[in-house]
Amino acid sequence: MTNFTTGADKARDASLLSSLTIWLQTAAPQIGAPINLDKFSSGQSNPTYRLQTDLGEQDGRFVLRTQPAGLLLKSAHAVDREFRVMKALDKTSVPVPGMIAACDDPDVIGMKFFIMREVEGDTLFDPALAGYAGADRHALFHAKIDVLAAMAQLDPIALGLGGFGKPSGYIDRQLGTWTRQYRASETEPIAAMEFLLAELPNCLDGDVPGFCVIHGDFRLDNLLIQDQVKIAALIDWELSTLGPAFIDLSYWCAMLRMDAKWPIGGLGGIDRGSLGIPDEAALVTAFCAKTGLERPANWDALIAFQCFRFAAILQGVLKRHLDGNASADNAASVGGQAKMVAGLGEDILADYIAKKG
Repeated sequence: MTNFTTGADKARDASLLSSLTIWLQTAAPQIGAPINLDKFSSGQSNPTYRLQTDLGEQDGRFVLRTQPAGLLLKSAHAVDREFRVMKALDKTSVPVPGMIAACDDPDVIGMKFFIMREVEGDTLFDPALAGYAGADRHALFHAKIDVLAAMAQLDPIALGLGGFGKPSGYIDRQLGTWTRQYRASETEPIAAMEFLLAELPNCLDGDVPGFCVIHGDFRLDNLLIQDQVKIAALIDWELSTLGPAFIDLSYWCAMLRMDAKWPIGGLGGIDRGSLGIPDEAALVTAFCAKTGLERPANWDALIAFQCFRFAAILQGVLKRHLDGNASADNAASVGGQAKMVAGLGEDILADYIAKKG
């Protein structure tokens, strides 16, 4: 994790550090006494800080993750769920940071929060992986498939996550949840979103195979990368739940279909083959080979659903920016991408409907 916010409100951070120090004396004395707090500038949802303690430069590096300030939408910014799922995954083959302690009492520092160990690694934002050799691009993309396949093969019940999500009805619940979230953060009519809201329920009536832990926001900048091709940790589990195994893969593939020039860009308009990057069909084939699952027949409708869902998330970013409590510096441009992502989803779904007849 890098790129700290400059010119932070020192009085606010000092107060936060003071309150945190008192709480840690009882909740997690083994990590030492806090001596410094720096906010990461990246991250559109839950504010995240590097927490340095008196255990030393290396042993004393931790991460504080909190809910944002201000009025929150119901069920949004669920840092308690992030802590629970990462703690459950800690001893599995899915790479996550070590969890230290969580607090669900907003009176302690003003919002819910948790503390985890800091994992060294690079945060990348360019899915084309500029500066990479073709072989390393290929290797990192397949390392991401390995992580998704590992998640797909874990038993949520055995991990103690039986109540973390329901065993069926994922798509219907998500359509309902993100419709409500979108309406609550709507700032102006978006015709493409209205099309998706009207047509998606008719195209997603089939069951998607598998039942596993879902990350919910599986994309490049939520990975910490070491030595260019090793995934050291998958972070930002705010949207995690239980559901079908193809959800995270379809979300990632939808992100890759986005135009490379957008604020959160994909590989749209880029020749993947020339870069050594597997195309979408190859990624799906590799995932199916590792999990034994079959590609859903309504794959493109699932991609359109992910565009709808991501557009709703971006709309929430824009609303937080307009309300003055956005977490990241680029919230205005990122939130403004909601229209473009919705338009992409409309095009994909309209084509799917036309082919289906």
